[in-house]
Amino acid sequence: MRVLVSGAAGFIGMHVCSALLARGDEVLGLDNLNAYYDVGLKQARLNRLLGAPQFRFLRTELTDSSALADAFATGRPDMVVHLAAQAGVRYSIENPRAYLDANVIGFLNMLERCRDGKVRHLVYASSSSVYGGNVKQPFAETDAVDHPISMYAATKKMNELMAHTFSHLHGLATTGLRFFTVYGPWGRPDMAPILFARAILAGEPIRVFNHGQMSRDFTYVDDIVDGVLSALDHPPAPDEAFDRLHGDPSRSWAPYRVFNIGNHAPVELLEFISVLERALGVPAKKELLPMQAGDVAQTYAAVDALGAWTGWQPKTTLETGIERFVSWYRDYAAGPRLS
Repeated sequence: MRVLVSGAAGFIGMHVCSALLARGDEVLGLDNLNAYYDVGLKQARLNRLLGAPQFRFLRTELTDSSALADAFATGRPDMVVHLAAQAGVRYSIENPRAYLDANVIGFLNMLERCRDGKVRHLVYASSSSVYGGNVKQPFAETDAVDHPISMYAATKKMNELMAHTFSHLHGLATTGLRFFTVYGPWGRPDMAPILFARAILAGEPIRVFNHGQMSRDFTYVDDIVDGVLSALDHPPAPDEAFDRLHGDPSRSWAPYRVFNIGNHAPVELLEFISVLERALGVPAKKELLPMQAGDVAQTYAAVDALGAWTGWQPKTTLETGIERFVSWYRDYAAGPRLS
């Protein structure tokens, strides 16, 4: 297939591109290489892809509709994996307009190009953050997601609504994947694994919010990638048996689906830190702090739906994933190139 991947220089995007290339697909990667975090890390990820003969890269702003149209004309994709977004829950509280531009206008442009280009399937990144103030565990795709607690979450829910509209109006097959706390090699430097590892090795205290009374459904990046490709290979069809009176929000009469993609094994934050300490061989100094605005105490993914649809299941234990992350971190991220 010819696959267009937006956010190709991102953490998940680079791994997805690598997996698509490994199985023989042609990949056109798009990224704007913005400075939200270290551009050098993004370029280093991109360098791992540029030597592949079936990979092409375009530096493109998704908010530039004409540039995106040119990218589609160049790549003529059969399918699209849309991972580009303005990331970060807390940053969205301080800079909400950046999220409307990248996550809403950029996604609208992508939907229009997929429609015009007769793309067979659009898989896009949603987020566990759409569950917002929900307290029922585990989070299931059949749950209502009407109470977001950050602008980032609100834009991700808006993406799901926009995708459904295009699925209904234009027959565009769309699948949204709600990622749960992705970690692993080449991860973002503003996320806990790198923040914690860097501080622990430097003998500095790590900031532990909600006094450690938190848990996350940490999901290793290879499992995420397997789920993305499995979803890509199983485009949804209209559900002729859809019950409009008692509608399931994760499916539709249109070719539209939404799935969780997580490890289905929430881990207490203090246990996560313990596993990281053992892998690093250094104890952590902890600074216990209150909960941050926009954060939630627990995430926990029900993953039966994606498993039933594609056969996918998470495979990587936290201990294995952290060992692989630490090995990468020692080789790359401990140097001066990561800021």
